[in-house]
Amino acid sequence: MNLLPTVFEIVAPVFLLAGIGFAWVKLGFEYRLQFVTRFAMTLAVPSLIFVALMKTDIPGEDLSRFTVATVAAHLAMTGVFWVIARGLRLEQRTYLSPLIFGNTGNLGLPLCLFAFGQAGLGYAVIFLSTTALFSFTFGIYLVAGKGAFGKVLREPIVWATLFGALFLWRGWETPVFLTNTLDLLGQMAVPLMLITLGVAVARLTTHRLGQAFSLSLLKLGVCFVLGWAVARVFSLDAVAFGVLVLQACAPVAVTSYLLAERFEVDSDAVAGMVMVSTALSIGAMPLILAIIL
Repeated sequence: MNLLPTVFEIVAPVFLLAGIGFAWVKLGFEYRLQFVTRFAMTLAVPSLIFVALMKTDIPGEDLSRFTVATVAAHLAMTGVFWVIARGLRLEQRTYLSPLIFGNTGNLGLPLCLFAFGQAGLGYAVIFLSTTALFSFTFGIYLVAGKGAFGKVLREPIVWATLFGALFLWRGWETPVFLTNTLDLLGQMAVPLMLITLGVAVARLTTHRLGQAFSLSLLKLGVCFVLGWAVARVFSLDAVAFGVLVLQACAPVAVTSYLLAERFEVDSDAVAGMVMVSTALSIGAMPLILAIIL
């Protein structure tokens, strides 16, 4: 296999679509970020997740092992970054959440889909849902000093994952007309998420790029090592292994910046990490893919 063209074919659509969103804003065109984000996270992404799980042919034992590995990876990242934050005397309310939680939706799902196909997407949605569960509970606690456990029950992504897993377990399928409708909705998710990522990054401003660069490199290195180690410990197959490492290495999520703004911590520092880590991923993700493949 000629590796370089293969990696390019995987990552080029991802960053080109994000680049379209970035250029769209810089050219002064209107983009209603709140509407598009709500539409994507309420309808398109949950539809994608539900159909991907319902149609997956991944054995139940493999999915269960991957789910446990995903939880273990999040716990490992939480513990390691807590120690690092204390050692570097970083303000935990500001830095812990962006260090732990990556952009496993906007960037992670498309990369895993293009790299590993439908099987990769099935694994990727499990990682995304686990990230969402952690970030909407423990993540909010880190930033705000209080939990928001009820919010998880109002997230369509969580319910889509639960029902998708139920349908997979029972071998059920929705009627063809409904499956086709959900499939069409889900097909919008990937381009919407990527273009919206570019728009969000284009609108961020920061004056803390030096520190952001150092912390983003640190996050990438730690997450790669932890993702690789957890995947080895749980003896994941090739596709599950690749998905876990890719998702673990996802750059800082834009939602981390939104939480920082909402709960009045140092949002400028978080914005810098979002911008720099996303930019670093342009070079890092092809390298990681080359190592995995």
